[in-house]
Amino acid sequence: SLRVSDLGEKAMWFLCVFYHRLLDFRKPEVEALAELFGEDESLQWRLPEHHHNDTPFHFVQLSSEEIAQNIAKRSILVKGMYELWGEGTCYEELKESIQSFPDSRKLPFLTSDSTFRISVETFGKALTFDEQKERIHSLTYIPFEGKVNLKNPDHNFFLMEMDESEESNGLPPIVQRRIFFGREVGFADRKLLPTFQLKSRTYLGPTAMDAEMAFLMANQANAASGKLVYDPFVGTGSILVSAARFGAMTMGADIDIRVVRDGRGPDCNVWSNFKQYGLPAPVALLRMDNNVPPWRSGLKEIFDAIICDPPYGVRAGGRKSGGRKILRGTVDPYTVPEDKRTGHIPSTGAYSLVECVHDLLHLAARMLVMKGRLVFFFPVLRDECGSEVKFPEHPCFKLVAVSEQILSSRYSRVLLTMVKVEPYSDEVEEAARLMHLEFRENHLKWLEEGNIHSSVFKPSTDSSQIQTESKTFKDPKPKYRGKYV
Repeated sequence: SLRVSDLGEKAMWFLCVFYHRLLDFRKPEVEALAELFGEDESLQWRLPEHHHNDTPFHFVQLSSEEIAQNIAKRSILVKGMYELWGEGTCYEELKESIQSFPDSRKLPFLTSDSTFRISVETFGKALTFDEQKERIHSLTYIPFEGKVNLKNPDHNFFLMEMDESEESNGLPPIVQRRIFFGREVGFADRKLLPTFQLKSRTYLGPTAMDAEMAFLMANQANAASGKLVYDPFVGTGSILVSAARFGAMTMGADIDIRVVRDGRGPDCNVWSNFKQYGLPAPVALLRMDNNVPPWRSGLKEIFDAIICDPPYGVRAGGRKSGGRKILRGTVDPYTVPEDKRTGHIPSTGAYSLVECVHDLLHLAARMLVMKGRLVFFFPVLRDECGSEVKFPEHPCFKLVAVSEQILSSRYSRVLLTMVKVEPYSDEVEEAARLMHLEFRENHLKWLEEGNIHSSVFKPSTDSSQIQTESKTFKDPKPKYRGKYV
């Protein structure tokens, strides 16, 4: 456990309060942003006493208050960062803890020429207005000399209380509740998400990435001003919109010419989405096949990050150039005549996930700068993969974060964040080819053939008859294990 005296001595431990959602994505996002804002290797995590890892309250060690403030301001899942003045299992313990916190750390924020506000936050319970006032009045032992300002105070203070009942807080049993009191260092602005929500987006497709997840992916990739971010499966541009919102230059590609060139008209296309939010347009949108990329042989290390959601066959299947007959070898490749090139839509054939991931890693190894980041989703079928899942590997990359989003009882997708640590070379390419062969051999048929859609959406039971004590009836709707995918 972390004592308040430790906090006072080190002065760099902060109470990080998360929103209680996407639990597996919370710490990786903070760690990625800490690196973006110049944090060294000293970042550490600690849990409050008697707390489970899923709790929204965590202690994080950072090198400065400025970094904590920047992380909170940029993060999607951090509710706030706080300098902890005291904690306890009851208000008597909280009082002793606050009084033992060094005056040198408290008094600069309690002066008569400053204004302040105290807010009460709870997790797993709700308090009435009178109960909140009672808790605030119990803090009279703190020598506040300034005036109260509820709208625009100089300093914000928060009293955070957790319910001790295990039934209502949605977490494993907690031995004792915890009460925290601290000064706000930084807070998140969740107004970003309603502004960019998909239902108000000008141009939308069936595979558009949810705004919250797109911003999380951009944070994992350290998208920022002066960086070039690339999406090889751009679709309607949802991921690039989030990267552009954080100041990055963007570039995208897609195999479907109708998406990148036409959209649904001159005022409803990928470019329209950037115009809608007043964001800089992409540097370029290319019609390109990731399986046969058109990059010049000497071109390498131009992207700072590659962020994408590869087509793995749930909402859309992967496609590559050639058409079925050409890919089978029954017809030779052909050249489109000049008079027919305008409006021509090239033929495409099936593109399996295992091949798609291999090409993605090869592209990233060659085109990312050193320490550049590759962020992409990978599907997991628990019935097929078992408890241990083998993720794609490449000798150029170090896997730094794995965050799982469970979408049904047997299907989930995992966000993989990789950092380029080795330069690309012919020797690396050969080592990657051998890794790819081993990766193929360790996965079952669904990954190779791309039939993940039927596996996800197959009925959960073959029997439609449900027996009860009083009667037998037929369920009118089949139950699918991927209903919300």
